Amino acid sequence: MPHDQHPAQAEAVEAPALPAPEPDGTPTGVWSTGTGRGADGALRVAGLDVRDLAREHGTPAYVLDEADLRARARAYATAFAEAFAPEAGLAGADVYYAGKAFLSVAVARWVHEEGLRVDTATGGELAVALRAGVPGAGIGLHGNNKSDAELVTALEHGVGRIVVDSLPEIDRVAAVAERLGVVAPVMVRVTTGVHAGGHQFIATAHEDQKFGLSLTSGAARKAVDEILARPGLDLIGLHSHIGSQILDLAGFAVAARAVLGLRAEVAAQTGHLMPEVDLGGGYGIAYTGHEGPAPTPAQIATTLADVVRRTCAELGTPVPRISVEPGRSIVGPSTLTLYTVGTVKEVALDDGGRRTYVSVDGGMSDNIRPALYEAEYSAALASRGSAAEPVRARVVGKHCESGDIVVHGVALPGDVRDGDLLAVPATGAYGRSMASNYNLVPRPPVLAVRDGAARVLVRRETIEDLLALDEG
Repeated sequence: MPHDQHPAQAEAVEAPALPAPEPDGTPTGVWSTGTGRGADGALRVAGLDVRDLAREHGTPAYVLDEADLRARARAYATAFAEAFAPEAGLAGADVYYAGKAFLSVAVARWVHEEGLRVDTATGGELAVALRAGVPGAGIGLHGNNKSDAELVTALEHGVGRIVVDSLPEIDRVAAVAERLGVVAPVMVRVTTGVHAGGHQFIATAHEDQKFGLSLTSGAARKAVDEILARPGLDLIGLHSHIGSQILDLAGFAVAARAVLGLRAEVAAQTGHLMPEVDLGGGYGIAYTGHEGPAPTPAQIATTLADVVRRTCAELGTPVPRISVEPGRSIVGPSTLTLYTVGTVKEVALDDGGRRTYVSVDGGMSDNIRPALYEAEYSAALASRGSAAEPVRARVVGKHCESGDIVVHGVALPGDVRDGDLLAVPATGAYGRSMASNYNLVPRPPVLAVRDGAARVLVRRETIEDLLALDEG
């Protein structure tokens, strides 16, 4: 469907209101909880004026509110510890920060300090987590095509689990474990047939896709049996992931029952009761403020705890230790992207109206999601206040693509002009991690802000960096 025909993108929406936390202090909303406006209307994050950040560090730049990220991580750790406590009739829970959302050495260290483990999907993410000092036992390794080198690194550092994604991978993991003289802790990724998410590319539990082993076809059970036959593999549990940007928790309940049912079947037929079950992540966040409320960590934890408790009682099996993998919902709202406005022009529309195109100094190279998934974002004038009448605006990038759209539709002040700063909220997840050098544009830096101070977590790439890769 063309972007202009997408019903949620056809009209401009108001810029989202600045945040207010939930009564229990849990961060919520589109902006980080440290974001507000000064007396002159300029945006401030963690006490810092964004104009000062732009002058010192340039734009585009990802601005990450450290206290906000830590609070979101802490909220998950607390909610799951309480909901799955032994006194609640359950066996505890672990929260793995999904590093694919955004991972740097500092962020891995922060979430570990707040009580989370780290889920990695590649050798690069694994290396960052290890560099941050996260112990191997607190790291998981995912991936549908793990290399021998990645498996060696994982097992040499004693990772807590390797999530097996295919039948051939069982042979590969077993061979590496035998070569190293270790026993590999593994989980089986189960495709339950329950799928959810904002776009077909991020719904990950239907049959016709690359992840996991099908429950309905029997592939998941075959994987379980093959692993149990290998003395070098320790089958510690089952894993399920149904998609991303999920706002309705009903799908998690259905998938949990399916996975717990397979666990009970295996225990009854083989005597092996797997101690763990991972129920995945993909919890959604607000991008424009018009999506409806995103589930809070407490809501997610209590919902899953109730399902696990009731299902295991029905099946007559002891409850397993549960793990989950939020990433986007921790880092997404903690970060905004700061841009400088360049060209502003107005165009006539077929409906007789007008649209203002606001071009910024970044685009699809720093946020591919609007082009890839038709993802919706909002934006706000960040460098000043304005009483000008709002106009129907589209924020676009500088790349040589008509699909280079940052925000499909947003109401911006009619006096927006060259040199203004724009802020796009909720870009912490997948902005920097999916960034590219399209058109040979260097990737922006990641700036951490806290208590009135800023520091660079990931430096800005330079033209010299790009040229250094070119062997001529």
